[in-house]
Amino acid sequence: MAYHPRSDFLRVMFERGFVADCTDYQALDEALLNAVVPAYIGYDATAASLHVGHLVNIMVLRWLQKTGHKPITLMGGGTTKVGDPSFRSDERPLLTPAKIDENIAGLKQVFAKYLQYGDGPGDAIMLNNAEWLDGLNYLDFLRDIGRHFSVNRMLSFESVKSRLDREQSLSFLEFNYMILQAYDFLEINRRYGCLLQMGGSDQWGNIVNGVDLTRRVIDREVYGLTTPLLTTSDGRKMGKSASGAVWLDGDMLSSYEFWQFWRNTTDDDVGRFLKIFTELPVEECDRLGALQGAEINEAKVTLANLATALLHGPEAAAAAEATAREVFERGGIGEDLPTVTLRPEELAGGLGIVQLFVRAGLAASGKDAKRLIAEGGARMNDEIVTDAGLRLGAGELADPVKLTAGRKRHALVVLG
Repeated sequence: MAYHPRSDFLRVMFERGFVADCTDYQALDEALLNAVVPAYIGYDATAASLHVGHLVNIMVLRWLQKTGHKPITLMGGGTTKVGDPSFRSDERPLLTPAKIDENIAGLKQVFAKYLQYGDGPGDAIMLNNAEWLDGLNYLDFLRDIGRHFSVNRMLSFESVKSRLDREQSLSFLEFNYMILQAYDFLEINRRYGCLLQMGGSDQWGNIVNGVDLTRRVIDREVYGLTTPLLTTSDGRKMGKSASGAVWLDGDMLSSYEFWQFWRNTTDDDVGRFLKIFTELPVEECDRLGALQGAEINEAKVTLANLATALLHGPEAAAAAEATAREVFERGGIGEDLPTVTLRPEELAGGLGIVQLFVRAGLAASGKDAKRLIAEGGARMNDEIVTDAGLRLGAGELADPVKLTAGRKRHALVVLG
């Protein structure tokens, strides 16, 4: 894209690699130059926590606020009852209203780490689309809103088309999702003057629908901006680790495990991830990303420290680094390692080493743990485990036991 933005926000977006597409770069740039622009990103409450894959757009909201504009975090209390079908092969499980509210409470805690909420012009606000969706009259909604949507056009969107091309069922409930999301943009513009919706590039069709609907119904110009769907240099989707999702909730994933995820970044991704997931100046991100050999490892530590400090605080980042250095450089047992606490009654007949690796989150399944052992990648107290049938009793666990998968993932097993 040859466009050279003048507004601080769009300039940061381009420089740091956040831009995939925009409905109108120049008009959005002018709006950002002329006034405080309210902008939103929507999050359905399908889980109790967001994960690392969501961090791209959380950082976009953070930069929006840092450059003088107003972030809006929209909780999908209403749309979660339908479920976004975008690029899914099957329908999402439907959640109860109580579970949706519980999940939203968890998500709020994460956003508060990155954004400043309040009543000021640039303070973030949090909305819930159940506020306007729950009370809709179906016939009025069809007549006033549904008439602006072409089914032919809706079928052409890639998120729907890919599902139909694979001959996988798309329920009428899911088909309505894009209409509801478009209506969100219209309502947030009406109520809060919101001019911009942002999201991942998989949301492009839904965002364009909202831009078109707002123009058709109330004749206002609004804009859409998408971020690239981020993958690692080896093609893996962001947000997953060998042992599962990298959650942003400290109760679901420890600050040490979060730190370790970033420390394990592949060499080719360091510079790019520093630009996206930290606030380090772009020139320094490029310098660190270009390092080679052992020096790139210190760049990874910088990435891990800065990303962890934003979410869990500087003290947690420092503690995680100290634990990692204790474990890696001195072969010790760091105090901050993820810990599995076993009850004595669980050890009556001995507990299998395979099960322990799964319980510690170092293997995704028993099969995965057995393969790890067979390949020589499993260690107990720094000694290679060779017997997948090994069982541990209370005697072996009288002192804490350190489990290691590969070279970089560790956990402690203790008796409670």
